[in-house]
Amino acid sequence: MTIFVKDEDKSSFLEQLEEVRSSEMPRHIAIIMDGNRRWARQRGFPGVYGHWKGADIITDIVRFSSDLGVKVLTLFAFSTENWIRSKEEVDELMKLICFYLENNTEFMLRESVCLETIGDLSKMPKFVRERIQNTKEATKAGSKITLVLALNYGGRDEITRAFVKIVEDLEKGVVAKQDISEALICRNLDTARFGDPDLFIRTSGEQRLSNFLLWQLSYTEVYITKALWPDFTKEDLLNAVSEFQKRSRRLGG
Repeated sequence: MTIFVKDEDKSSFLEQLEEVRSSEMPRHIAIIMDGNRRWARQRGFPGVYGHWKGADIITDIVRFSSDLGVKVLTLFAFSTENWIRSKEEVDELMKLICFYLENNTEFMLRESVCLETIGDLSKMPKFVRERIQNTKEATKAGSKITLVLALNYGGRDEITRAFVKIVEDLEKGVVAKQDISEALICRNLDTARFGDPDLFIRTSGEQRLSNFLLWQLSYTEVYITKALWPDFTKEDLLNAVSEFQKRSRRLGG
C-alpha cells in the first residue's frame, strides 16, 4: 500500500477536474467516513449530530463519484465493533440508516444508483433490514454507479464467514481440498460482485484500516486526508483521485 497525506489544492477545481478526467479513473473507491463525532464535539453538539451531518455529505459524494466515472463506491457505515457504543448512539444510527435510504431512494433512481450492502445483515434490527431490502429492490436496475454500504461489517468477520461457507461446500462435496485458492476465497467474500477497491480513502487523519476490507486492500492505493467526514467535499475527493492517478500501480511487481 502507498499512503498519501495531502490536502493542498495546487490548482483550480475546474483545471484539476479536466486533468483528472483525461486520465485513468479508479473503478472502485472505498471510504472510511471518519470524524463525525469529533466534528460535532468541536462545535459543542452531541456526537450523534455529527452522524446526521455526515449523512448529508454522502449524496454529493455519490453524485460526484458517478460523474467522474467511478463504478463502485463502498462506504463503511456501521462496523461489527460499533455495537459496543451506547444504546442511544446505536439506536440513532439505526434510525439514520433508514432515514437516509428512505429520503434518497428518489435520488438513486434519478441518478441510476444501485444500492448494495456488505456485512452480516442478520444481526441488524428488522425495520432496518426491511428498509435496506426495499431500497435494494427499488434501485436494482441502477447501472451508472453501485453504492455499497458496509453495515455490521468487519473484515475478520467477513473472512471467517467466507471460510465457513467453504468448509460447508467441502462437506457437501461441492469443492475439493485442491480447489481451495485465493480465487475461491474471493468468490466467497461479501465483495465478490464488486472487485477489490483501486483507491481507499480515510478521513480525519487516522492511519489505520480499522478492520475494513482486510483481504481486498492488499494492493489498493491509500489516501489519508485530515478533513473530518462532515467537511469532506468533492474537491477532497478530486484531490484523492488525482493522487491515485500519479501512482504507478505495480501490484507487487
